[in-house]
Amino acid sequence: MANKTQSASAFAVRAARAVQVTVGRLRRRIRSVNDAADVTLSQASVLARLSKNGPATASDLAAVEGVRPQSMATTVAALSRLGLVERHPDSEDGRKQRVTLTAPGLERAEGDRAARHAWLSRALEERCTADERRTVVEAMAVLEG
Repeated sequence: MANKTQSASAFAVRAARAVQVTVGRLRRRIRSVNDAADVTLSQASVLARLSKNGPATASDLAAVEGVRPQSMATTVAALSRLGLVERHPDSEDGRKQRVTLTAPGLERAEGDRAARHAWLSRALEERCTADERRTVVEAMAVLEG
């Protein structure tokens, strides 16, 4: 199988690297926006994932978060102690437990999402002109396509 990078122009390769670096930095910055210090970034990520995708097993969460199952078990236990998640037996396999958001957990996840959106909106408003914001919207459309 041919390496697709070899067929890309040098400028396209530089553009790809710039996009990757910028998106990575932006993603880390957005993820760090957190209203309270009682939840770590990994815990906030689990709350966001459960809010978006619904209940999951700790094993499934570990796989999608890219961590060891033992690390996820620690994260889920901490969220449970905070009253943000609950564990219930899986209806299909009683040996497994499904992790679900509690009402405070859902409220927290939605609040964190709103805080990240507000931060990004303010940053774009403060740092960019209207034309630059239009360019950002157009660039996102190109990258999604």
